Amino acid sequence: MITLQGLLQDRVAVITGAGRGIGRACALLFVRAGARVVINDIDAEPAAEAARACEAEQPGSAAVSVGSVTDPRYTDELMRTAVERFGKLDILVNNAGVTRDRMCHLLSDEDWHLVLDVNLTGTFHCIRSAAPYLREPAKRELEQFGKVAYNRKIINFFSTAAIRGNPGQINYVAAKMGNVGITRVVAQEWARFGINVNAVAPGFTNTRLTAPKGPGDTLGVPEEQRQAVLQRIPMGRFAEPEDIAGAVLFFASPLSDYITGQTINVSGGLQIP
Repeated sequence: MITLQGLLQDRVAVITGAGRGIGRACALLFVRAGARVVINDIDAEPAAEAARACEAEQPGSAAVSVGSVTDPRYTDELMRTAVERFGKLDILVNNAGVTRDRMCHLLSDEDWHLVLDVNLTGTFHCIRSAAPYLREPAKRELEQFGKVAYNRKIINFFSTAAIRGNPGQINYVAAKMGNVGITRVVAQEWARFGINVNAVAPGFTNTRLTAPKGPGDTLGVPEEQRQAVLQRIPMGRFAEPEDIAGAVLFFASPLSDYITGQTINVSGGLQIP
């Protein structure tokens, strides 16, 4: 059995889109590793349920903040929630995401902007809002002591679908590859402050975004497409949210203190061009 206790001891994390799926799995894993977490989601009920699950693991470990990362005023509030509830902010996980799939010639402006606003602009908003609580304390430590007290972390999300291109997801692919650029830029800008910025690309993962899609469903993937992807995964199964959370935990922990500006695919061996 893997022992996690203490890996994130005394760390405070904001995890966006954490009411369900990968974000929820990250929150639970972080709490088991000793962290306290602020669970963001746009839907209050799943956010509250995720917080209850974290509290069952460790009382006093979770707070909830409901709102959209598309609103920069809200992301400012979200980061303040971490500081007001737990005293500081050490880790930001930009997990919030949404899909609106359609072939490019049929895609509406509304669905183009929605997916970019959540998946790409939301990442930018959160990083900018977190700057006073990540960058500024590190800057003060450097001025006073000549080194930072510890490395702070940002973990962004992109996608294996974005790397290879995926028909029907021009908006999602554009947003997720944009997050790679954000990761590389902020990693270079903030490296001197001991802030590591990396990105995780989940492969096909069992969440509501990838559930079998029926007639009239907004979210999901047609079963024929799901099975075609499955045949290409050497490990013979789709990822579970916990599989992705393990990679996020690595990037959030001191184990990755000398790694920044990097991307990793968590895809069960799926070959990507």
